[in-house]
Amino acid sequence: MTTIQRRPTSSKSLPSDLEIAQSTPLKHIDEIAARAGIPTGRLEHYGKHVAKVSLDVLDDLKDQPQAKYIVITAITPTPLGEGKTTTAVGLAQGLEKLGKRTMLGLRQPSMGPVFGIKGGAAGGGYSQVLPMEKLNLHLTGDFHAVTAAHDLLAAMVDNHLHHGNKLNIDPQTISWRRVIDINDRALRNVVVGLGAAEDGVPRQTGFDITAASEVMVILMLATSLRDLRERLGRIVIGYTYGGQAVTAEDLKAAGAMTVIMKDALQPNLMQTTEHTPVLIHAGPFGNIATGNSSVISDMIGAKTAEYLLTEAGFGSDMGGERFFNVKCRTSGLRPDAAVLVVTVRALKAHSGRFKIVPGKPLAPELLAENPGDVRAGAENLLAHIEIVRSFGVHPIVAINAFPTDHPSEHAAIQEIAESAGARVAVSTHVADGGEGARELAQVVVDACGQDTNFRYTYELEDPVETKFEKVARGIYGADGIELSATARKQLKLFGKLGYGHLPVVIAKTHLSISSDPKRRGAPRDWTLPIRELRLAAGAGYIYAISGDMRTMPGLGEHPSAEKIDINEQGEIVGLF
Repeated sequence: MTTIQRRPTSSKSLPSDLEIAQSTPLKHIDEIAARAGIPTGRLEHYGKHVAKVSLDVLDDLKDQPQAKYIVITAITPTPLGEGKTTTAVGLAQGLEKLGKRTMLGLRQPSMGPVFGIKGGAAGGGYSQVLPMEKLNLHLTGDFHAVTAAHDLLAAMVDNHLHHGNKLNIDPQTISWRRVIDINDRALRNVVVGLGAAEDGVPRQTGFDITAASEVMVILMLATSLRDLRERLGRIVIGYTYGGQAVTAEDLKAAGAMTVIMKDALQPNLMQTTEHTPVLIHAGPFGNIATGNSSVISDMIGAKTAEYLLTEAGFGSDMGGERFFNVKCRTSGLRPDAAVLVVTVRALKAHSGRFKIVPGKPLAPELLAENPGDVRAGAENLLAHIEIVRSFGVHPIVAINAFPTDHPSEHAAIQEIAESAGARVAVSTHVADGGEGARELAQVVVDACGQDTNFRYTYELEDPVETKFEKVARGIYGADGIELSATARKQLKLFGKLGYGHLPVVIAKTHLSISSDPKRRGAPRDWTLPIRELRLAAGAGYIYAISGDMRTMPGLGEHPSAEKIDINEQGEIVGLF
C-alpha cells in the first residue's frame, strides 16, 4: 500500500453534531426500508423517520443471499472513546459510495451517559444515525420496556417474601437488584421494605443502570419470541436455604415480563446522514454484558444487504471477544472481517507518557507531531491484531483521523499494522462522510474476498475454569487466572446446578487489556484475579468479576444534563 502523505481530515470547520443532524434532510422511513428490501407492511411506524421491523420479515427474506459480515471493534480505548460508532457509520456510507448495498447494526445509547459525560452513541459529524435526538433519548421505548420487565421481577421477588416466602428463598442470596436508565450514585445501595409491616420485608439491595440488566442481554441474544420467553424464565434471582436456584419461572413472573418485552424484541430501523439503512437494537453495556447489538437485528440485516456491519463495544478483548465467543455462537453467523479502530491519541496514551481525563483539555504535547510516541504505544495495536487473528478472522486497521493528527503519525500506524500483516486505511468520515471512508470501504471489500477459518477461544464442553483460563491467556495475554475462595465455591455450585456448559464472560476494565486500568500497552507477566462468579442463566453465560465494576455510574460535577434544553421553536439544544 502507498505510504500515507495526505492531511487526515478536511480543513473545513465542522458544525456541532446536533447542528449537522438538524440540518440534514431525512427520507421517509418507508424509502429506507425499500432500499433494504423490507416490505412496508412489516413496519410499525414511530413517526416519519423511525419504525420497528416485525420479526415476520425473516420469513419474507429467507431466500435472500447472506451478506458479508463485518464487525467493527477497536484497540484499548482512552476514556474518551476512539470513534467505533462513527467509523461504523462512515464505513457503511463508504460501502454505499462503492455501489454496495449495506446494512448497519448498532446498539441503542443509554440515557445515563447522554446526561452524564460520555455523550450519546449516534456517531459524529457527517457520519451519524438520524434523527440523533430520538436515538439518544427515548427512541421507541425499548429501554423503558427492559426497565419495567426487570423491575416487575424485582417487585415479585419482594412480594413473595412479604407473603410468606413459600419458595424458601434465602434473602441473603438475592442478586436481582432494580434498574433505572439514569446515572445516580445515591441508588447504588438502598434498603427496601422500611416502614410498617405491610410495606414489605426490610433488606439491603440496590440499583443498576438499565443497560447492565440481564434482561437487556436477553433482548440482545434472543432469536425469537419463544426464545425470549424461555430465557426470561431461566433468570436466577437467588437461591433457597438448601442451595437450589430460584428462577423467574418459579416466581411466575416470566410470562408478564415477556408481554412487556414483546414489542421491544423488534429492531428499530433508522438512517445515516447519507440515508444508509441502520438497525438499532439492544443496549450498550460492555463491561459485564456482551456489548453488542442484537442477534435478531443481525439475522434480519444479513438478508437485507450485500454487506452487514455490526459494532462490538470497547476493544477486541471486550465486546470483540464476546461477539466471537458468545454472539456468533447464538446467531450462527460467521464474520468475514474485523475492523480495528485506532487513533493517534490512543496509541500515544499507550506509550505511558500521557494521561487523558474526560472533561479536561488534551495536553499540548499529546497533540504535537511525534510519530515516536505513536510507535511507543504500538504494542497495544499489535496485541489487538493478534486477538482478531486468533479467531481466524482478517484484521483491518482503520485510522480514525482527527484534525490534530499529522501525516507522519498516520504513516507510523500504517507501518506498525502492515508489519503485523494487517490491512490499513485512513478514514476521514467525520468531516467528509462516506467519501472520507471510501478507501477503508475498498479495503474491507478486498478482505471479504478472502476465505476465513473462524474458530472459538474455547469449547462449551471445556470445564468453566478452563474457559476462563483460555480467555485470560489467549486474549488478554495473562499468565493464568487466580480464583478466590468465594469464586471456587460458586464454581462448584454452578457445576452442581448444571450450568457448566455455558459460555463465559469476564467483567474487567475496558481501559487495559489486563485487569489493571493503569497498565497500558500489552501487559505481560500478570495473573487475572477472579474475585467472584455470577450466573446469568437467562442470558446464558457465567461471568467472572475481575476488579471493581460499577454497574450504576454517577454524575460528574457538571454533567451534560446542565447544557441540554429546548428553545422556543421546540427544538432540542445543547445535545452534543
